[in-house]
Amino acid sequence: MRGTHRLLTTIAALLALQLGSLVAPAYACGCGAMVTDRMARIGVDRETSAVHWDERTGTEQIVMRFTVHGDADRAAWIMPVPHRADVTLGDPALFEELERLSAPEHRDRDHFWPRGDDWPFADDDTDGAAAAPGRAGSGVGVVGRERLGPFDVARLTATDPTALSTWLHRNGFELSDRLSTELRPYVERKWEYVAVRLAPEKAGEKLYGALDPLRIAFANDRPVYPMRLSRLARTPQSLGLFVLAGHRMEPRGSIGGDRPEVLFAGTVDRPSGALAELAGTGRVFLTSVDQSFPEPARIDGDHELVRASADTPYREIVWHDRLWTVGEIPVWLITVAGGLLLLTAGTLAAIRTRRAAARERRVRAGVRSAP
Repeated sequence: MRGTHRLLTTIAALLALQLGSLVAPAYACGCGAMVTDRMARIGVDRETSAVHWDERTGTEQIVMRFTVHGDADRAAWIMPVPHRADVTLGDPALFEELERLSAPEHRDRDHFWPRGDDWPFADDDTDGAAAAPGRAGSGVGVVGRERLGPFDVARLTATDPTALSTWLHRNGFELSDRLSTELRPYVERKWEYVAVRLAPEKAGEKLYGALDPLRIAFANDRPVYPMRLSRLARTPQSLGLFVLAGHRMEPRGSIGGDRPEVLFAGTVDRPSGALAELAGTGRVFLTSVDQSFPEPARIDGDHELVRASADTPYREIVWHDRLWTVGEIPVWLITVAGGLLLLTAGTLAAIRTRRAAARERRVRAGVRSAP
């Protein structure tokens, strides 16, 4: 019965998600905004990013990997940056290494008495195209353009949000009016922009699954992770953030989402491979943060990353409870059965003792009454 209820609940959730995606395009991206033509749909299921901040040189690097869904065969993505940025392809192996380093520690924990998943309580229901440059006087400047795998990257300056909208329209994409409004604070602060056209390398393919990571580097005297444009997301968002710096780092606030949760904090003494390419070969402190945004419209700013009060290490522990057994027989069952046997044996012995004593009393009484 429980299995049937779970199945119906899962089907209902999937139907609700599918119907929600049919209503309107999902403008979703933790550090920017996905833009596509209005007849197509695209949404970001999960965004995982690595931020490396070098305090000595005042440089910040962000490597982003998106997992997307929808039926779009092309899309554009915009990310505000505080200074002029260099964009290259990232190494997918970076995230594999970071996930390995920050993986939870698994420990076994034995228990005596049976619990919900143990017999006799357990049941069978187990969980198992190149970008066109801006024209003179248009308010948009294209300061660089590169083709990186499936990405056509343009680095832009803009004097007003409408200019960005015009640039995107000329390149075949429609821009949400809400996005134009949300870009205004960045324009006022004179930030620049990384605009990316995403298109599968083979004609007819859809943008789906994990995309190749992009690496964006720029000067910055204090690390920041742009998040404000995520206000446009139509569905709940989740962010996985790896921060690499000289010390343990943490977001200054929750910026409208759930409280950021630290999943790992610790030093990496000798980085190698893709991690060394990003952060160098010297000692670096790695902090892994996870955060959910149930109501993206409440996001009110960008993540400012600040040094924690102490470089306290932390690793999540996942406990695996095991029932004590001898062979395949639970110890509690042996104990209870043995106790019952001892109790039964004791009771029988007491009965026999009482009966023997009664017989002895009757014999004695008979001897005394004999003539």
